[in-house]
Amino acid sequence: MEDIYIWGGYKYDTRTYCNILYGFDVDTHGWFRPKVSGTVPDATYWHSACVLGKVMFIYGGFTQMTGRTDMYKLDTSTMVWTLINARGTPRRATGCHSATIIGTKIFVFGNLLFSKDYNIRVFDTETNHWLRTSSAQLFPERRYGQSAFTYNGELYIFGGWNENSTFNDLWKFNPETFSWKKVEPKGKGPAGMYIYRMGCCMVGDRIILFGGQNTPDDLYMLDLSPSLKTLCKLAVIQHDLDQSELTHDIRWELESMTNNNSNKYKQNYDRIQ
Repeated sequence: MEDIYIWGGYKYDTRTYCNILYGFDVDTHGWFRPKVSGTVPDATYWHSACVLGKVMFIYGGFTQMTGRTDMYKLDTSTMVWTLINARGTPRRATGCHSATIIGTKIFVFGNLLFSKDYNIRVFDTETNHWLRTSSAQLFPERRYGQSAFTYNGELYIFGGWNENSTFNDLWKFNPETFSWKKVEPKGKGPAGMYIYRMGCCMVGDRIILFGGQNTPDDLYMLDLSPSLKTLCKLAVIQHDLDQSELTHDIRWELESMTNNNSNKYKQNYDRIQ
């Protein structure tokens, strides 16, 4: 099994920044600190991290409230850090953005620092070059702290916020046509204040969203290729159809799709037995 690595961050209780690499062994469920060498990045937070093969890329973020534009990589097979000598025009100093790998390119979106920064920036990991990009005619409203993932070769972003608004919309970006399209999923997704910095992971054709800044501890799932069973359950909920003839397992699943995560789940399950 592969290990999980986390790097950097900010401790609010001590007001200190971190540049330590931690590893988590998924077999033993134990934390450890790998021995690293090379050019270790300065202590940073609100940076991004993404993985391509055995290499983890760290980009941007803040160091003592100063925005950064540099890109580092960690070769996890040798545990050597390298400062990338990037060519081209880099993205302006940024933080709380998303950086997502598609193919061998990193797609960066979102910016905490600049109020008029809407564009995608693209970094080619094979040539270490920031690519020239054109502005799309339709694009999401400026935001930061959004969740991001790739599916079928396209970039998706969800949520985020800026100084004026919070968002619970879903957009997808086509890297071939360099165009955005708003996606209107069915069902009830996350909503409320501060839907940003949510955990986001892909399991098959499903996206799991959880946590976030000042949000309830609810767990949401976005099914990008829903089965007929899932579509039928959504129809029951949408049209408020009678559930009395359904099995208790199906009724419990319908309850879990429409209620907050809490001990009410067990109460609902017991009630519909």
